[in-house]
Amino acid sequence: MAVTQQEIENRLWDAADELRVAMPEAQYSSVVFPLMFWKYLSDTWEHHHQEFLAENEGLDDLSAEEAHEIEYRDYQSFEIPFIYPGTVAERRASWPSILATITQPGLGQRVRASLQAIETANPDKFSRLFGSMTWTSEEVLSGEVLAAVMQAMDRTPKMHEGNMSHDVLGGAYEYLLKRFSDGSGTRAGQFFTPREVVELLVEVLDPKSFESVYDPTCGSGGMLIASANLLKAHGGRGYTLKLYGQEAVPDTAGVARMNLFMHNLTQFQVEVGDTLKDPRFKKPDGSVAQFDVILANPPYSLKWKPWTNDPRAIGGVAPQSSADWAFVQHMIASMDPKTGRAGVVLPHGVLFRGGQEGAIRQRVLDKNLLEAVIGLPANLFYNTTIPTCILVFRAPGTKTDERKNGVLFIDASKRFTKAKNRNIFTDADIADIVAAYHSSFDDGNPVDPDGEGGLSARFVPTTEIVANGYDLNIGRYIKQAAAEQEDLGTLIDAYNLARAERQKTEQRMLALLSAAGIEGFDE
Repeated sequence: MAVTQQEIENRLWDAADELRVAMPEAQYSSVVFPLMFWKYLSDTWEHHHQEFLAENEGLDDLSAEEAHEIEYRDYQSFEIPFIYPGTVAERRASWPSILATITQPGLGQRVRASLQAIETANPDKFSRLFGSMTWTSEEVLSGEVLAAVMQAMDRTPKMHEGNMSHDVLGGAYEYLLKRFSDGSGTRAGQFFTPREVVELLVEVLDPKSFESVYDPTCGSGGMLIASANLLKAHGGRGYTLKLYGQEAVPDTAGVARMNLFMHNLTQFQVEVGDTLKDPRFKKPDGSVAQFDVILANPPYSLKWKPWTNDPRAIGGVAPQSSADWAFVQHMIASMDPKTGRAGVVLPHGVLFRGGQEGAIRQRVLDKNLLEAVIGLPANLFYNTTIPTCILVFRAPGTKTDERKNGVLFIDASKRFTKAKNRNIFTDADIADIVAAYHSSFDDGNPVDPDGEGGLSARFVPTTEIVANGYDLNIGRYIKQAAAEQEDLGTLIDAYNLARAERQKTEQRMLALLSAAGIEGFDE
């Protein structure tokens, strides 16, 4: 009987819930995902091992080395090695092998040794996969709690392709990511972008079979996986995509690698490092590698050490106070000149802030690189309540004639449904925004593509944007959007200025009243 999505999700959450006595929900992922992936590898290895034994009855005539060679050539795609080989403590680094010792002291040490052994035995596939594994220390997670988590997870049905599809397995992984994010508030933003925002971005960029897809701040890998899923849903071959990601946090990079494997995606490379300081994907000449599709949701207004001499710095260098445009510059440099398109989620400040950012924005527009600005609702994300926007860039040669010399503005700020912790897009919202993006608009008054007053779009010629000082504030071009498009920092600054002016005016008034002998107006 096939395993249902609901069944595996419930079992996995029961295992995660055992951690409630030991750590905040924001930290569950560092424990649950390595354990879940370890069990998946062990179940898959054992499934293929049993197939090997059943189909090779004459093994008694073979040496152990010959049998091993046949098994790993024809049946296994990775190795579960022995730990402590050649000793009385020798045992395979598999889930059931360690589970059998669960009542003995030093459980965390044995788990760590097993995961490290798997990484070492499969350097091309699993190098650094399981992250720092600090949770295997008794001081971080007691053996009793770790045992309880493993026992609860062992009640999960066997995680291999003979028992459940990769769609079910990947869906369970995504379920846990979302559940952890819902429960951990602002910390979730570092590794998880809401599914509907990812889907919107991928639909707009529309990856094709055999293309390369790159996320320079990949978090848990959701955008890379969504690219393959969308291609598959549209009748293409998702497994043909070449997926690349870079992530600054090693444990989060491990989560991404496990996530990709769980979704049966093997053509990927996820590297660890600061993308702005140390981009890991490069051409032989040292310049950044270029891709067909680049997509990202980078950390907003990140303080950084500006470049001193970097070819990515088109139009200048972003200020130390905010790396928003530096991420854009990196993505533009990463676009293939013939096929490249990029989409990035950022706060509205990138649309109108001046100084160095204004100079970069001007150069990007002058080079005809920006194709569209899509305004999103407030409170869509786990780590911020401010409204955000999607900027879509294309290599100039890939723009259609009707999109040249201008920018498409879409205001989707009113298209959302209120949920428990945040606002969400429905499938209909996503479909309508994507339809608006693909539609043709003559310059003029804003158009209401969905006919319900919740979406506005207008193609604006570059000459009008230049006349507005290269300001991309959506409210300049779609007037009803003006109230929603202010970024939170701008609103706070404006409030503080108005408050200070009011206080100065009140002081002058009180001084005049006092000089006139009129009392009783003190605050």
